[in-house]
Amino acid sequence: MSPLSLPGVYAPQADTVLLAEALAREPLCPGARALDLGTGTGALALAAARRGAQVTAVDVSWPAVLTARLNARRARLPVRVLHGDLLDPVAGQTFDLILSNPPYVPAPSARPPRRGAARAWDAGSDGRLVLDRICRRAPALLAPGGRLLLVHSALSDPEATLTQLRTAGLRAAVTEHRYIPFGPVLRARQTWLRATGLLRNAADKEELVIIRAERPH
Repeated sequence: MSPLSLPGVYAPQADTVLLAEALAREPLCPGARALDLGTGTGALALAAARRGAQVTAVDVSWPAVLTARLNARRARLPVRVLHGDLLDPVAGQTFDLILSNPPYVPAPSARPPRRGAARAWDAGSDGRLVLDRICRRAPALLAPGGRLLLVHSALSDPEATLTQLRTAGLRAAVTEHRYIPFGPVLRARQTWLRATGLLRNAADKEELVIIRAERPH
């Protein structure tokens, strides 16, 4: 059953598929505590719940929260979906697995949109407004042996992600990458991206990466 997507909610695309494939390869014991940050339709949360995880999903968008709750009900899966800003709703909790497909697309405006569909992908001039917050805060929410699976574009500096996660004491690496054709957003921004140096002149595809980070026991 494919998840429904209400208007203004980010529908699963290539980045969601890539992260779902990484999740499918990840060991996940029944009852493991999993967190899906920026859940959107809840597609990744539902994938974890189908494997027996106790799943909490968070999104700052009320339409996304309502969509994820609706999809969990349709799938008859016990996913707890919370509204709030990133990790705020789960402060003080720990998880065995954290998943995130956050906003990561570089945008001409340094400030993220406060409403509308672009809220799901625009992430400041370097694409790192949300990524940096995850790197700073997510490691403290991982239980010993807990893992973080994160997908984002190579345009938004995977090395910065790796450096921050390693500095926080995690073992981190790029475990997969995939090239996909530019979607509508990147096609519309090609001139700006080339002018800023984020995009090579000959590039006509976007590179997505999966970053896996683990807290040592």
